Amino acid sequence: METTRQQKVGRQLQKDLAEIIQQQGMPAYGGAMVSVTSVHVSPDLALARVRLSIFPSGKADDVMKIIAQQSRSIRGELGRRVAKQLRIVPELVFDIDDSLDYVEKIDRLLASESSE
Repeated sequence: METTRQQKVGRQLQKDLAEIIQQQGMPAYGGAMVSVTSVHVSPDLALARVRLSIFPSGKADDVMKIIAQQSRSIRGELGRRVAKQLRIVPELVFDIDDSLDYVEKIDRLLASESSE
């Protein structure tokens, strides 16, 4: 269970990371659209798990490689943005949020059953 402080820090990091990724633009990620869906922060605020939604999902592996290469610069920019609010800039761990793909798969399965 996250504390109120963890939730507030997570929301702020989500907002800032979304702006940082948006500034780099779609061409930086091979034409894929990248959205920050959630950020969960550890109790000591030293680690942040960042969930990314990538469209089209076929480019997810390539985009994750690009993000991994840029993670130091992304964390550096994040540090400049939150330096006044946080003593420690959390380490960033990026994960793919594939919940939209899962919902789409369930919809397709339900649609195929109803047509039978």
